Amino acid sequence: MLWSLVGDIRTLLTLPAALTMQVAHPAVGAGVDDHSVFRTDPWGRGERSLTSLQLWVYGGQEAVEEGRRLRRLHRTIQGTDTRGRKYHALTPANYAWVHATGYPVFRQGQRYLSRRPFTEAQERQLYAEWLQVGRILGISDRDMPQTIEEFWPYYRKVLDDELEETAVVRELIATDLPLPVPDRGPRWLRLLLRTAWPVILPGFVRFRRFVTIGLMPPDARRAIGLEWTDAQERRLRRLGKVVRVVVPALPERLRYMPIARRARRAARA
Repeated sequence: MLWSLVGDIRTLLTLPAALTMQVAHPAVGAGVDDHSVFRTDPWGRGERSLTSLQLWVYGGQEAVEEGRRLRRLHRTIQGTDTRGRKYHALTPANYAWVHATGYPVFRQGQRYLSRRPFTEAQERQLYAEWLQVGRILGISDRDMPQTIEEFWPYYRKVLDDELEETAVVRELIATDLPLPVPDRGPRWLRLLLRTAWPVILPGFVRFRRFVTIGLMPPDARRAIGLEWTDAQERRLRRLGKVVRVVVPALPERLRYMPIARRARRAARA
C-alpha cells in the first residue's frame, strides 16, 4: 500500500498535518525549536524531509542507510522541553511518536483525497507496512504498538497527556510570519516566483494553514486546540472532490514524485 501512497503527489497535502502533530509533542517541538533550520531554510528542510520519506519506501538498500543517517543526526539533539523536562530526540517515546503520526494522517487523507476510505483489511495492512518502515528507522517493536487495536489507546494517551499548541505549531500554521521565496527548482521558476512572491505568499500561507488543520485527525486537532469550523469542513470536502477526480487521471510522470517514479519504472523493468 505504501508503494502506491507515499510517492503520490497528494502526500504533499497531508505531510504538513503529520509534521504539526509531531511538533505538538513538547519534546519534539522543543527539539525542532532548538535544533532545526526550519526558520532559516524552510524549503530545504521540507525537501530533505520529503526525500527521506520517499527513500524509506522506494530506496531499497538506501532506505537502510537513510534510517542509520537519521539516527546519527538525532544523537546530539537534547535539551529541556516546554514543561521543564529533559528530552533526547532518540528517547524511544519521542522517536516513536514522530513515526506514529503517519498512520492516522494517512487514514484522514484517504477519507478526503481518495475515492473511498480504507477498508478494515487495508488499514491493517497499512499499519503493518508502517511498522516495517519503523524498523528501517531503528524503532524497536517494543516501542511501537504492534496491532491497530493496541495503537489507538496509545495514540489517545499521547493526545490526552502530551499534545499542546507549542511555539513551533503556532509558527507552522501562522499566516502573518515572513516566508522566504522558494529557492528550489529550475532557474526560470525561481525567477518567476521571486517576481510574483508578494502576490502568491498571502494565499499560499492561508492554504497551508487550511490543509494542515483540515487534514489532521479531528481528535488531534482538538487535543492541540486548533479551531475548525463547519464552513472550513465544507471547503475541504469540495477540495477533496476535485483532488480525487484530477490526480488519478494524471499520467504517472505527473502523479508520482521523482524517487517514486524511478522506483516504479525499475520495478516494471
